[in-house]
Amino acid sequence: MKTALTIAYIIVSLWVIGAIIYHGRRPSRSISWVIAIIVLPFIGALLYYLFGMNRRKFKFFNSKEFQRRRRYHYEGDTKMEGTAPNFGVDTRKQRLSRLVSACSETRPTTGNTITVLQDGGETFNALFKAMEEAKESIHVQYYILERGALLDKMLELFQRKIAEGVVVRIIYDSFGSYRLRGRPKKKFRDIGVKIHPIMPIRLSNLLFSLNFRNHRKILVIDNKVAFTGGVNVSDKYIKHGSELGKWKDTHLKLEGPIVNDIHLVFLKDYFFASKKEDFKVEEHLCEQPTVGQVEAQVVAGGPDSNHPAIMYQYIGMMNQAEKSICIANPYFLPGEAFLQTLKIVALEGVEISLLIPKNSDSMAAKFAMFSQFEELLEVGVKIYMRSDFSHSKILIVDDDLVSIGSGNFDIRSFELNYEANILMYDKEINKEMKREFLGICEKVDPITLERFRNRSVWLKFLEGLFKFFKPLL
Repeated sequence: MKTALTIAYIIVSLWVIGAIIYHGRRPSRSISWVIAIIVLPFIGALLYYLFGMNRRKFKFFNSKEFQRRRRYHYEGDTKMEGTAPNFGVDTRKQRLSRLVSACSETRPTTGNTITVLQDGGETFNALFKAMEEAKESIHVQYYILERGALLDKMLELFQRKIAEGVVVRIIYDSFGSYRLRGRPKKKFRDIGVKIHPIMPIRLSNLLFSLNFRNHRKILVIDNKVAFTGGVNVSDKYIKHGSELGKWKDTHLKLEGPIVNDIHLVFLKDYFFASKKEDFKVEEHLCEQPTVGQVEAQVVAGGPDSNHPAIMYQYIGMMNQAEKSICIANPYFLPGEAFLQTLKIVALEGVEISLLIPKNSDSMAAKFAMFSQFEELLEVGVKIYMRSDFSHSKILIVDDDLVSIGSGNFDIRSFELNYEANILMYDKEINKEMKREFLGICEKVDPITLERFRNRSVWLKFLEGLFKFFKPLL
């Protein structure tokens, strides 16, 4: 029996390692998977087929559903006429906007009003106020719809709005919102909500869909006002539910032409998820009035995109930096291309600050993240640890560029998840975000290179161990 298992292990391991060599695109990621297969007999091979295979080369992303999803973008393009900003001789903004357009097929717009929401209470007060005022439709998309007081309040509000004739559509990630299955989901359907999971996890498609998640957070009311950012529907944003305390996060309220762009992201996902519901995008998008002066652009990408839009956006922003870069994220695991860009920019004299939480909801991610810090500290990057837990995904460059959204600074957000960011070419919002960022940094001492090098041998070992699995986290 033991001999048979050994032979089976060798055959399976060689077969999978051969697949990694044949299909692998990045040596660092391939090496991590090979180590996992050797260290974890059979389990490593199973994890690779669930999470590691390059599905872009397989039938999954060439299916009729995905082709229809891509074409759906262009069917509504005539309704995307917003006022184009005049960047004049600002080649930084011109180049960055062209990069995002090439990756996300979105254009920068002006005439927008964008409100930054920094607290969970403030965010959900604004969300529910906007939904209470809905006259025609409420469109909801979240990675996590978690059972609790907020979801109950949402259910009660939707019941009233549907009675008033408002159409409510919900899409959610089937992995992130796995507890919504069964009775909780039935409650929404019973009151008339059109609710669908995105890429539902079933045995028939498990190998092809489990690793690809829809991480977007979008709410659109009457195609007049929209919300997006990093906040999920979870009570952890409004009360202390764990040792991490009440979570912090950053969200945006959008008004103006950019509402059409973020709404189209929702409509494409809903069209793909619902399958049964046939509607035209022209029925949901309309010409938007000018309501402000903010210039902004939607950055949307996913595993079926031609380019890794979120990664290219972040690297593109850093390459335009002349004075400073501020990054806030709890999962800073960006990969080699991003790290090398960051180091080059730091050596050019740009002041770079990284703000992370002291505590984490993922110890594996925390150890892997810390494994990168010594090389960043060596080139002058300042690293700060805040005492509370912030889930925000923020990039601030110089005095006029800001990105806020759902995209983390990790390989999962760069290549495996559907994400949506808002890139703002705006000095006032930049000033507001930088003041908040620097205010938090001033309350804590930065990690010094000398102190970091003197951490315990045990911590260095754990960081080195989890560094191998960084591309898999």
